[in-house]
Amino acid sequence: MISVGDQLPDAVLTRIGDDGPEQVQLSSKLKGRKVVIFAVPGAFTSTCHSAHVPSFIRTKDQFAEKGVDEIICLAGNDPFVMSIWGDNTGATEAGITMLSDAECTFTEALGMRFDAPPAGLIGRSLRYAMLVEDGEVKILNKEDNPGKCELSAGEGLLESMG
Repeated sequence: MISVGDQLPDAVLTRIGDDGPEQVQLSSKLKGRKVVIFAVPGAFTSTCHSAHVPSFIRTKDQFAEKGVDEIICLAGNDPFVMSIWGDNTGATEAGITMLSDAECTFTEALGMRFDAPPAGLIGRSLRYAMLVEDGEVKILNKEDNPGKCELSAGEGLLESMG
């Protein structure tokens, strides 16, 4: 599993752009920048929708004050779902980047994949939030239970930043 001090593996993620699906090279988002990445088990799922995304909308300005260049929300959903979810929650309007890891390759490389077939969740991410500077993990807050959103909430990550 990824840990503090590790370099993030590069990955190709997907988002919906002006002309439809487009590939995003994660390394281009991280190089020379301070970025927050938070991952959720699934768009529109209860904790993700009512707690996790709203926590980063609420704290976006505080992250900017701490020099964070971008906040990225990552999930194993397809990019169309991520785009609609970003619109529905107000995350897109707030400037949060909604990226899809639909093949779960980045999530697997981090050691954060989980499957919960009874809930219909296959190839999903554990819930976490991390601060990354120039591709290096500086802070990693992972929840012990995917239904909880405390350490990985915007407020939890801000507290860890001091």
